Amino acid sequence: MTRTPPTPPAPSSPAGISMGAALNQALRDAAAEDPDVVVYGEDVGALGGVFRVTDGLSREFGSDRVFDSPLAESGIIGTAIGMAMYGLRPVVEMQFDAFAYPAFEQLVSHLAKMRNRTRGTVAVPVVVRVPYGGGIGGVEHHSDSSEAYYTHTPGLRVVTPGTPADAYSMLREAIACDDPVVFLEPKRRYWSKEDVELPVRTEPMARSVVRRPGDDVTLVAYGPMVETALEAAAVAAEEGRSIEVVDLRQLAPWDDSVVTASVRRTGRAVVVHEASVFGGYGAEVAARVSERCFHHLEAPVLRVGGLDVPYPPPKLEHLHLPGVDRILAAVDRLQWEAGWTSDTGAPGVGA
Repeated sequence: MTRTPPTPPAPSSPAGISMGAALNQALRDAAAEDPDVVVYGEDVGALGGVFRVTDGLSREFGSDRVFDSPLAESGIIGTAIGMAMYGLRPVVEMQFDAFAYPAFEQLVSHLAKMRNRTRGTVAVPVVVRVPYGGGIGGVEHHSDSSEAYYTHTPGLRVVTPGTPADAYSMLREAIACDDPVVFLEPKRRYWSKEDVELPVRTEPMARSVVRRPGDDVTLVAYGPMVETALEAAAVAAEEGRSIEVVDLRQLAPWDDSVVTASVRRTGRAVVVHEASVFGGYGAEVAARVSERCFHHLEAPVLRVGGLDVPYPPPKLEHLHLPGVDRILAAVDRLQWEAGWTSDTGAPGVGA
């Protein structure tokens, strides 16, 4: 059956602040406090970025600190590494997820390894902002969920906010960090709003948080899927099932303490992400939970993700992206007292 999320209550502030605006304010505050912060990338200057996240920053701080780069992603990362080695704190934008692939060699071979290569003597405090994921009607090369590529690379911190408050706080923390940070921004949530006053400091970005407490199942999500997971938990509550939602926030290095504590209590877990299931980040979460919570599990850890196909055309992306129905279908397939089916035919769901 099709589940319809309940209408959320109206926020205390009818306006609220969007994730895009929170990111913009984080960049502005960081640049104002530290003259070593420079912001650049394709169209981030006069235009203010494709999604207007850098809107107004070039006018405020000047073209020597916020500026447009050539259309050369490898060059963007390469120059950022050099700037960081000489004391600056570059914040660069890749514009779209798949546009970052030409820069992958610089990320993997140099940015991720420089501090280790120099035995800690050379820090490279570079933040690589990557708008990622689908849900905006974008064509291929504009909607990838490429987090697994980065999390598989030791030396990189990989983080992704799921709320406007986290977007502000985590970006400020990332800019202040002496490690290179791949900051994945869920582009479909740029317009999601939250009643929060900036500046704000949330939990440290390395720590996962429980977004909604529950007793029956642990639903693990991050980035764009946090809001979807909360919608699914709200629908499940109307059906009498209590789902705990955990937002991972930092994907690498990953502190699994919050997730494992939750699963040891609930006995069941479902991991959800937009990326394809096979080889996706959810596989690492499922493996870690299985290793560390084996004697507490009442059912196998399930995964819900995108289909194992190249990202589809805009009119078909709703079939590719996980939604409330597919998440709750996975929850229904967990071993419950009412029975269990081993059928794994549901699209985008693996055991």
